[in-house]
Amino acid sequence: MNIAISAVLERFIRYARLDTQSNPASASRPSTPGQRAFAGLLAAELRDMGAAEVEVDENGYVTATLPATAGERLPVIGLIAHLDTSPDYSGANVRPQVISGYDGGDIVLNSAKNIVLRTAEFPEIKQYAGQTIVTSDGTTLLGADDKAGIAAIMSAAACLLSRNDIPHGAIRICFTPDEEIGRGADRFDVQKFGADYAYTFDGGALGELEYENFHAAEAAVYIAGNNIHPGFAKGKMVNALNVAAAFHAALPAGERPETTEGREGFFHLTRMQGAEERAVLHYLLRDFDRASFDRRKALLEDIAGDLNRAYKRPVVRLQCRDQYYNMYEKILPHFFIVEKAIAAMRKAGVTPAITAARGGTDGARLSFKGLPCPNIFTGGHNPHGKYEFLSVESMQKAAEVILHLF
Repeated sequence: MNIAISAVLERFIRYARLDTQSNPASASRPSTPGQRAFAGLLAAELRDMGAAEVEVDENGYVTATLPATAGERLPVIGLIAHLDTSPDYSGANVRPQVISGYDGGDIVLNSAKNIVLRTAEFPEIKQYAGQTIVTSDGTTLLGADDKAGIAAIMSAAACLLSRNDIPHGAIRICFTPDEEIGRGADRFDVQKFGADYAYTFDGGALGELEYENFHAAEAAVYIAGNNIHPGFAKGKMVNALNVAAAFHAALPAGERPETTEGREGFFHLTRMQGAEERAVLHYLLRDFDRASFDRRKALLEDIAGDLNRAYKRPVVRLQCRDQYYNMYEKILPHFFIVEKAIAAMRKAGVTPAITAARGGTDGARLSFKGLPCPNIFTGGHNPHGKYEFLSVESMQKAAEVILHLF
C-alpha cells in the first residue's frame, strides 16, 4: 500500500505557502484569519475527495468522516493535526525549497543573507542523505509543524476514499486551530467527534511514537519596585530590575532548555520586561514527573517569599497556571492503541522509536478530556525556527502508517 511521494510533497508545498501563524494576543477563534482560510481550503478538498460530514465550525475546527467500508464494525479512529504554525518565528511568505537527492552536506538556505543549515550544528540531517529535503529560504519557518501532519492525513484520506480494498471502520478527521498557543483542545468537542481513540500526527523523526509528554505550567512574576532619584536613593529605592535579576538567579542554572535533554525538566524564561518601578518575568515550567513538577512550582513560591521577606514588603507577586499534563496516565489503560501504532509502523516498513515528547500536543489535553491520543511522527525537524526542515520520505511513511492502523 504505497502513497506517491510526489502527491504528498505537492500537498505539503501548497499548504506551507499559506500564512497560518497563531497569535497569543488575539481573543478571536481561531486567533488569525489565515487559519480560517486554511480550514476552508481543507474542507473543500475533503468534500472533493468524497469525505462525508465535512464541517468547519465557528471556532475553526475542521472535521470530516471517512465512512466504514461495507460490513465493517470496527472502532472509530480519529486522525488529528493542527492548522497553525508557531508565532515564535515568521510564517509569512514562506518559500519552500526542495532539495532532491540531498548530498549529506551543509544546505545554503539563503546565500544573500548567509543563512546556512550546517551539519556541525544539526548533525541529524546527515541521516537523510539521498532523500528529498524541504527547507524554507531562511527568512521564515517552514511549517512542517504541523502541515506535514496535515499533508500525511489528507494523502492517506485520498487513498482510502479512492479504493475499497483496505477494510476499516469509520475514520474521523479533525484539524485544530491554535495548538501552538495552547488553545487547540479548548473547544474540541470529544463527544461530537465520536472517536473511540485517536492519533495526533505532530511528531518529528521517522518512527517517533510518543505517549508521554511534559507536565506543563506557565508563570508570571510581577515585581513592584519603588523608584527614587538615584542621587537620593539610599535606603529608599527598590529597583524592580534588580529584584527580577535576583529572582532569576535563584533558579537552578542547570535546569534550562539549553542545558537539559531526555527526561530532564526545566525552567524557561520566555520574556523579561520592565524598568526601575515595575518588572515582569514570564516562565514555562516543564517536567515529566508529577512530584518534580509540583516542586518546580513550589520553588517559585519559595523564591518569591524569600525576596518579600528580604525587602520587608510584598515586592513579588506570582501567578502560576497549569497548561497540560503527561498523557501517559491516560494512555496506559488503553495501551492497545500504542501497540496498534507500533504494528502499523512495522507493516509500513518503519522501525518504531518510542520517545517521551519534550513538549505538548493536542493529544495530551484530549487524553485528559476522554480521548486517548498518542502522537506519531511526520518527518519534521527543528520546528519554530528558520532551520526547520522536512524529510519528504518520512512524511510519506507517516501517510502509509495510517493505512495500516485499522
